[in-house]
Amino acid sequence: MASKKKSVLIDTNPGRSAQPYGIARELGADIDLVHEPSVGVIGTKGDSQCYLGVQRKVEAIHQQLGSRLGRGEGQIPMRLVQPEYTVATSDGMRNGTREMRYSLIGREVTHDTVCEHLSASGLAGTIAVVACDKPPVGTLAGLLEHNQPAIIMSDGPIRPGKDSVTEQPIDIITGFQAAANPDADFKKRIAKEACPGYGSCGGMFTYNTMQTFIGVVGMQPLHMVAPPSDDKRRTEQFPDELITYLHGMIERGHTPRDIVSRDAIRNAVIVSMAVGGSTNVLLHAPEIARAAGFRSFADDIMSPEEFNHLSQHVVPVLTDARPYGSYSMVDIDEKGGVQAIVKELMDAGLLNGNTLTCTGETLAEQVERLSPPGPDGTVIYPVETPYKPTGGLRVLGGNLSPEFSAVLKLAGVEGGLENNLFKGRARLFDGEQGLLDALEQQPESFNNHDMVIVRYEGPSGAPGMPEMLDSTSRITTLCREKDIVVGLMTDARFSGGSVGLVIGHVGPEAALGGPIAFIEDGDEIIVDLNTNELNCTELQDADTFNARKAAWEKVVADNGGIHPSCGEVDTRLLNRMRLSAVSAVYGAGMHPDRELWVPQARTPDMSGFVPGNKWRPGSQKAF
Repeated sequence: MASKKKSVLIDTNPGRSAQPYGIARELGADIDLVHEPSVGVIGTKGDSQCYLGVQRKVEAIHQQLGSRLGRGEGQIPMRLVQPEYTVATSDGMRNGTREMRYSLIGREVTHDTVCEHLSASGLAGTIAVVACDKPPVGTLAGLLEHNQPAIIMSDGPIRPGKDSVTEQPIDIITGFQAAANPDADFKKRIAKEACPGYGSCGGMFTYNTMQTFIGVVGMQPLHMVAPPSDDKRRTEQFPDELITYLHGMIERGHTPRDIVSRDAIRNAVIVSMAVGGSTNVLLHAPEIARAAGFRSFADDIMSPEEFNHLSQHVVPVLTDARPYGSYSMVDIDEKGGVQAIVKELMDAGLLNGNTLTCTGETLAEQVERLSPPGPDGTVIYPVETPYKPTGGLRVLGGNLSPEFSAVLKLAGVEGGLENNLFKGRARLFDGEQGLLDALEQQPESFNNHDMVIVRYEGPSGAPGMPEMLDSTSRITTLCREKDIVVGLMTDARFSGGSVGLVIGHVGPEAALGGPIAFIEDGDEIIVDLNTNELNCTELQDADTFNARKAAWEKVVADNGGIHPSCGEVDTRLLNRMRLSAVSAVYGAGMHPDRELWVPQARTPDMSGFVPGNKWRPGSQKAF
């Protein structure tokens, strides 16, 4: 039920009441409601096409909300507050630059800003319009911690561009992959034509992975996930629906933590596998689980072993979507939307339809009301004859990933796995810039079965754990042109648009003395998807491991306690990230004490469980 926390504005002190009366007059709101609990809209602004459409949606919702507040029959008796915005950066514009270190930090900044606004203003009802990759997760985390009635609408994806020469659809990933092309006119044409209009990235990259996640977890109506940002429904139809759903949550006393339950998070992770989603979901899902009150994603929600079992043997990829396929989120919307994918998985017994959603319905009831079409077999595939037979993501352990944190987007692998095995030789780069320089200036130096290692780019080391879309895109183009396989592994992360044999989130990170720090050029690196391990052959020898570890520790000690390859810290925000970042398995956020940064931790309801049954009674299928 909703918290009984009282807003600091709900009293009659004339000093505290003076500004609420003034705000009500300026907003044209009912001044007789200034001592009632407050309700408002929040959004995100930033230097990116992703955010260009947000403000008009916020303003449309705000205007409609004002018209529905009052004491009349059917009205909502609440005080209206002015819209508030969080700030954000653009992943696409900053990939491959030092500024990319602020991307994941942007999730934390959004979280802090939302927390400050909700807590200080005492908002008792919130509608959030979110865009791009990180602000949606930071927003949801803030809403979960505040735990008052709230609902989310993603702003929507951008429509694909079109290459004026080939007439083929293109997008921002086309642009990054074109960077390795020597034809300057070609690169300029692609850059100009890849991103027309506005909206967030249109493929099944991180944005659409996380909007789908937020819909399936229950905090966004499913039919609002996939329509493009410029769809008129987002300003003409959806605002009134959102207000109605929020009003229902307020009346029922439903809060975000009632909705984001253990099984709801599991549902969202399974759908992420089925859409071949971004590796970043394995950073964001633990952070969402933490904000929902669970102490450990692996212990309370889904273990790495179960995750891999589901991905290997249970959950197939159902979408032919960019970057590993052909179609965009706009195409998915035209074929029935996210609700069509959810229905197909639910009918196959792969989801728990009994979870609560923001509409007041269970997930199954919401899908039944929306009545989506069946899979079309071109964009959305049926479970029985999927686009790919296994799920899109895999997590890896082994002697290079003792935290079981390393993640591979299997849906995006284009070659190199013979009998689920890759063996390569390490080629080291202490930082991404060295790799970018080599790809730009000496592309011929990369050989078949090189395993590129990029380290000291983790949450603390970079700091900020940048994503490496520029690097991976250049490697992808190089491999396609030379018909070779070059792998990449890193303690940083990847864009949802990355493809190839790329493994991120390797932990512990190099800056903290993880085994990735002890690899040397030429070491044998083995990726084994039969055992789900990432190993360095040389480090299996204890004497070699200990000698290299001792040498690394001396370098660190001689440099004042930090490895010289770590990135420079020249702002307070980067310093905060370096000193407080947790491992990727906990979400790579700014949380210096895990016992303190889990608010009102709860234990999942395990009643009725039997060994081997991962769902509560009443679900469709046990694994």
